[in-house]
Amino acid sequence: MKISQKNLDDLNATIALTIEKADYEPRVKKNLNDYRRKAEIKGFRPGMAPMSIVEKMHGKAALFDEVQNIVSESLNKHIEENKLHLLGEPLPNETEHKPIDWNAPDELDFKFDIGIAPKIDVKFTNVDKVPYYKITITDEDRNKYKDNVLRQYGNLVDAETAEADDFIKATLTQGERVIENSYISLKTIEDAARKKPFIGAKVGDALEVDVKATFTNDTDLAAMLNAKKEELVNFEPVFTVLITEVKRFKQAELNQDLYDRIFGENVVTSEAEFNQKADARIAGEYEQESEYRFMLDARNEALKKAQLPLPDDFLKRWLLYANEGKITTEQVDKDFAAFADDLRWQMIRGYITKEQALQVTDDDMRDHARKMARYQFSMYGLHNAPDEQINHYAESILNNEQELKRIYEKVEEDKVVAYIRSVVTLDEKATTLDELHKLYEQK
Repeated sequence: MKISQKNLDDLNATIALTIEKADYEPRVKKNLNDYRRKAEIKGFRPGMAPMSIVEKMHGKAALFDEVQNIVSESLNKHIEENKLHLLGEPLPNETEHKPIDWNAPDELDFKFDIGIAPKIDVKFTNVDKVPYYKITITDEDRNKYKDNVLRQYGNLVDAETAEADDFIKATLTQGERVIENSYISLKTIEDAARKKPFIGAKVGDALEVDVKATFTNDTDLAAMLNAKKEELVNFEPVFTVLITEVKRFKQAELNQDLYDRIFGENVVTSEAEFNQKADARIAGEYEQESEYRFMLDARNEALKKAQLPLPDDFLKRWLLYANEGKITTEQVDKDFAAFADDLRWQMIRGYITKEQALQVTDDDMRDHARKMARYQFSMYGLHNAPDEQINHYAESILNNEQELKRIYEKVEEDKVVAYIRSVVTLDEKATTLDELHKLYEQK
């Protein structure tokens, strides 16, 4: 067997591989003998079928399998021995590929293209300035937060007459067809003329309604009629709607019951204390916004410093190959710039992690999983979930292989960004949340 590498430039190379008969023949014979011992071939006892029959039935497949194994092993050995840092995987060369006659092979020639990772040398010092945006809490922010909380803990209450954004519970009838306990959101009726008959309606009122013209969202209409969407094509749309309940959304009130529900019993006992807690939570959310923006700016600074070239053409081919049938050439071209910067940042993170001996420990992973769990619970209004529940959910996250990989990458990124932050000069800038969000539109 012969293997050689030809460097086309600093980022691209080809590997030529010649496999001779002496390389694969013993392995193919062993493969066929193993198959012969195990195979149940009609007319022969197990292990007693003539080798000529076994070769006829399984010879080509055995040859193909063993050659593929030799190719894979040889490439991996070459890459390891030459300490090659590759991007993607070796790809069959498209221009010098020779067709292989698997019926009568002798020497088998293969040629592969490889993309080589660029050398990295990026250093940060206190001479480097990276912006850090400190978000000021405004009265508008406080009011918006309070309104969101009051809405989050609000509920539906009975109302005398229906208004534009109310909900009604009704019985729909059409001849012998009766649909009871149907929920209708008046907010979803876009046509003012068709909404008008509902405004001012009360329990006991009956309305003649063309439901297809009034409720234009097929999903909502199907739920209202207790039907499937495909059943809505041809049907008589006029129903008698008998209103049985009128419900109106009412925000929660600032009182001790609400304080206890949000913060725990007697942790907060006044509106002033509620406002302090609200400010602390807003500040925590804004700090996360600031940290995220700093990560982006630190990443951009690292990309500018490193100026890493990539084997673009090879990587585009590899993306199509690795995602065969899932993406098109047009999609690769459209998204390649973002992919390339993500890849560069990944390489820079790996370089800094190694150079600065940063470590991602099991405790780091668990801590991050707990943060994810707390965030998930808080999204559902459970701000004070017990530690046992948080830990149980965190463990379930860590048992998911894909989540585990994402957590590792995030923790590594956090450590790298923390290192950059520790050595650069922070260019602090006061801003509001709206002003910070405008930066994303500009860049």
